[in-house]
Amino acid sequence: MRHARALPLSRRGLLAAGGAVGLGALVTACGSKGGSDSGDGGKGGSWSFTDDRKKKITGDSAPEHIVAYIGAAAALYDFGIDQQITGIFGPSKLKNGKPDVQAGDFPVDHAKSLGNVWGQFNVEKYASLTPDLLITNMYDPGALFYIPDDSKKKILDLAPSAAITTGRVSMVEPIKRYAELAKALGADLQAKKVTEAKKRFEKASEELRTTVKSHRIKVMACSASADLFYVSNPKINADLIYFSELGVDFVQPQKTDKGGYFESLSWENADKYDADVLFLDNRTATLQPEALTGKPTWSKLPAVKADQIAPWSSEPRFSYAGAAPLIESLTKAIQDAKKVS
Repeated sequence: MRHARALPLSRRGLLAAGGAVGLGALVTACGSKGGSDSGDGGKGGSWSFTDDRKKKITGDSAPEHIVAYIGAAAALYDFGIDQQITGIFGPSKLKNGKPDVQAGDFPVDHAKSLGNVWGQFNVEKYASLTPDLLITNMYDPGALFYIPDDSKKKILDLAPSAAITTGRVSMVEPIKRYAELAKALGADLQAKKVTEAKKRFEKASEELRTTVKSHRIKVMACSASADLFYVSNPKINADLIYFSELGVDFVQPQKTDKGGYFESLSWENADKYDADVLFLDNRTATLQPEALTGKPTWSKLPAVKADQIAPWSSEPRFSYAGAAPLIESLTKAIQDAKKVS
């Protein structure tokens, strides 16, 4: 969620700047639903992959120099893709030099950064990496995440691009698609690291499904900035869609902003909805509880009084390894919560 300048209020406008905040069925197999194809799993010979724009990317061999949005790089890394990713863009490092939460386990120092914040994408540096493939998320149809509009044409002219849909679908879909892309690039999806992560994801999902049946708790996914409080839409955000499929009872905002991802409220109206647990956006550009104590409405929220606030990775890592801890965290928050709304 985001907005750093006069961006349209959409997932693109909110997520990018760090949150406009100013700031189901479990997958049992990968590659089962069309959309991708590769010659021999990226191990030599011809290579191809069809992305979620239905664009087919082909080559004489698998890409060796990949530049990826940090969230995409992190997901691919979880599936076993590492050395090919030579460039990244998006929030990969904090001001103190430590990896941003959105980098996941990806070794950020092993790739050149083309820009760490919304609007930054060094085209000259990108060209110097002789990219074979550009990879990013697609929260809104056709919108390549973190690719600046003013340099989009130059960027896309330099190398083929692959976009994975990460909004308006259940989280299991982009996870499956990143697995398919990783396999096409040469990853071994039967590697222990991957299969163990998948088992953890499935176990966590079933535990959440069981928990919500016995704990009648209302959850509000939200994000905070200095001027506004955002209530996220569980029917648009991929992770919230999946959690809803597992039975989580989310607050449904009545009047979402353009794009449908959230309803923005002034702090005077931050108590518009009742909730037992606040699922609070934890990205570095958003405000956290300790920075919100001066907001009277915040302090009066029943969930805040009860200290029932759980961190929400509102821009999740679309991999089993990335998603499992998020599910476990939400499950614990619901298990520990009492009814206060």
